[in-house]
Amino acid sequence: MALSDSASILASPFTIIDRRDERQDIETIIDIVNQQQVKQIVVGLPRSLNGSIGKQAEKVKAFVEKLCSHIEVPVEFRDERLTTVSAKRLMQAANTKKTRRRDRDDAVAAALILQGYLDETHDQ
Repeated sequence: MALSDSASILASPFTIIDRRDERQDIETIIDIVNQQQVKQIVVGLPRSLNGSIGKQAEKVKAFVEKLCSHIEVPVEFRDERLTTVSAKRLMQAANTKKTRRRDRDDAVAAALILQGYLDETHDQ
Protein backbone atom coordinates (compact mmCIF):
# COMPACT_ATOMS: atom_id res chain seq x y z
CA MET A 1 0.00 0.00 0.00
CA ALA A 2 1.17 3.51 -0.79
CA LEU A 3 -0.05 6.97 0.20
CA SER A 4 0.41 10.37 -1.35
CA ASP A 5 1.28 13.61 0.37
CA SER A 6 -1.50 16.06 1.22
CA ALA A 7 -0.98 17.93 -2.07
CA SER A 8 -1.34 14.66 -4.06
CA ILE A 9 2.03 15.16 -5.74
CA LEU A 10 4.32 12.48 -4.30
CA ALA A 11 3.52 8.82 -3.62
CA SER A 12 5.43 6.88 -0.98
CA PRO A 13 5.34 3.24 0.13
CA PHE A 14 3.20 2.98 3.27
CA THR A 15 2.70 -0.60 4.42
CA ILE A 16 2.22 -4.22 3.40
CA ILE A 17 -1.11 -5.86 4.19
CA ASP A 18 -0.55 -9.56 4.71
CA ARG A 19 -3.68 -11.22 3.38
CA ARG A 20 -5.49 -13.21 6.05
CA ASP A 21 -9.16 -13.44 5.31
CA GLU A 22 -11.34 -11.16 3.26
CA ARG A 23 -13.29 -9.67 6.16
CA GLN A 24 -10.14 -8.85 8.12
CA ASP A 25 -8.42 -7.46 5.02
CA ILE A 26 -11.36 -5.12 4.37
CA GLU A 27 -11.37 -4.00 8.02
CA THR A 28 -7.62 -3.27 7.82
CA ILE A 29 -8.11 -1.17 4.70
CA ILE A 30 -11.06 0.68 6.24
CA ASP A 31 -8.96 1.46 9.33
CA ILE A 32 -6.14 2.86 7.19
CA VAL A 33 -8.58 4.88 5.06
CA ASN A 34 -10.08 6.41 8.21
CA GLN A 35 -6.79 6.99 10.07
CA GLN A 36 -5.02 8.50 7.07
CA GLN A 37 -8.10 10.43 5.87
CA VAL A 38 -7.86 8.86 2.42
CA LYS A 39 -9.99 10.67 -0.18
CA GLN A 40 -9.35 8.42 -3.20
CA ILE A 41 -8.26 4.80 -3.57
CA VAL A 42 -6.25 3.69 -6.60
CA VAL A 43 -6.14 -0.08 -7.07
CA GLY A 44 -3.58 -1.83 -9.24
CA LEU A 45 -5.31 -4.12 -11.72
CA PRO A 46 -3.05 -7.01 -12.78
CA ARG A 47 -3.83 -7.18 -16.48
CA SER A 48 -2.19 -9.73 -18.74
CA LEU A 49 0.67 -8.46 -20.89
CA ASN A 50 -1.73 -8.22 -23.84
CA GLY A 51 -4.01 -5.98 -21.75
CA SER A 52 -6.77 -8.50 -21.15
CA ILE A 53 -8.45 -9.17 -17.81
CA GLY A 54 -7.37 -12.55 -16.45
CA LYS A 55 -8.29 -14.60 -13.39
CA GLN A 56 -6.20 -12.56 -10.96
CA ALA A 57 -7.66 -9.28 -12.21
CA GLU A 58 -11.16 -10.72 -11.79
CA LYS A 59 -10.29 -11.63 -8.18
CA VAL A 60 -9.07 -8.08 -7.57
CA LYS A 61 -12.25 -6.61 -9.06
CA ALA A 62 -14.44 -8.89 -6.91
CA PHE A 63 -12.52 -7.90 -3.76
CA VAL A 64 -12.78 -4.20 -4.60
CA GLU A 65 -16.52 -4.56 -5.18
CA LYS A 66 -16.89 -5.97 -1.65
CA LEU A 67 -14.63 -3.24 -0.25
CA CYS A 68 -16.74 -0.56 -1.98
CA SER A 69 -19.84 -1.81 -0.19
CA HIS A 70 -18.16 -0.81 3.11
CA ILE A 71 -16.63 2.56 2.22
CA GLU A 72 -17.71 5.78 0.54
CA VAL A 73 -14.28 6.70 -0.82
CA PRO A 74 -14.11 6.64 -4.64
CA VAL A 75 -12.06 3.81 -6.11
CA GLU A 76 -10.27 3.82 -9.44
CA PHE A 77 -8.38 0.99 -11.14
CA ARG A 78 -4.93 1.49 -12.63
CA ASP A 79 -3.07 -0.93 -14.90
CA GLU A 80 -0.24 -2.38 -12.86
CA ARG A 81 1.58 -4.30 -15.58
CA LEU A 82 5.33 -4.40 -14.98
CA THR A 83 5.26 -2.20 -11.84
CA THR A 84 6.71 -4.99 -9.69
CA VAL A 85 9.52 -5.42 -12.22
CA SER A 86 10.19 -1.67 -12.10
CA ALA A 87 10.10 -1.71 -8.30
CA LYS A 88 12.61 -4.57 -8.15
CA ARG A 89 14.95 -2.68 -10.44
CA LEU A 90 14.68 0.45 -8.30
CA MET A 91 15.36 -1.49 -5.13
CA GLN A 92 18.34 -3.27 -6.69
CA ALA A 93 19.69 0.04 -7.93
CA ALA A 94 19.34 1.41 -4.40
CA ASN A 95 21.37 -1.62 -3.24
CA THR A 96 18.88 -2.74 -0.60
CA LYS A 97 19.50 -5.85 1.45
CA LYS A 98 17.61 -8.96 0.39
CA THR A 99 15.81 -9.38 3.71
CA ARG A 100 12.13 -8.65 3.13
CA ARG A 101 12.98 -7.19 -0.28
CA ARG A 102 9.90 -8.81 -1.82
CA ASP A 103 7.64 -6.96 0.64
CA ARG A 104 9.42 -3.69 -0.07
CA ASP A 105 9.13 -4.41 -3.79
CA ASP A 106 5.35 -4.67 -3.40
CA ALA A 107 5.17 -1.41 -1.42
CA VAL A 108 7.37 0.36 -3.97
CA ALA A 109 5.22 -1.08 -6.79
CA ALA A 110 2.15 0.37 -5.05
CA ALA A 111 3.90 3.74 -4.87
CA LEU A 112 4.73 3.53 -8.60
CA ILE A 113 1.09 2.80 -9.44
CA LEU A 114 -0.08 5.72 -7.30
CA GLN A 115 2.61 8.05 -8.64
CA GLY A 116 1.55 7.30 -12.22
CA TYR A 117 -2.03 8.13 -11.29
CA LEU A 118 -1.00 11.36 -9.54
CA ASP A 119 1.14 12.42 -12.50
CA GLU A 120 -1.73 11.79 -14.92
CA THR A 121 -4.32 13.62 -12.87
CA HIS A 122 -2.08 16.66 -12.32
CA ASP A 123 -1.49 16.96 -16.07
CA GLN A 124 -5.23 17.28 -16.74
